[in-house]
Amino acid sequence: MDNKETAEHFRSRSSEVPLWHRQNISVEEASGYTGLGRDTIYSLTQEDDCDFVLKVGHRTMIKRKKFENYLENLSSI
Repeated sequence: MDNKETAEHFRSRSSEVPLWHRQNISVEEASGYTGLGRDTIYSLTQEDDCDFVLKVGHRTMIKRKKFENYLENLSSI
């Protein structure tokens, strides 16, 4: 998958779903979506004011809309 496809679509189990229609995304998808590194995103998930993480077993998922709002309110990372 090239960068353009990564930025626009991610495969789900049943079909291709545009990222902006997905409620929860993986850290890897959040990285591609925002341009932030995976390590940076994992660091943000450890912050006290983090309300955008959903744990599915050992997997860390990002609540996309809450993550977007969180990033909009930051002045620096």
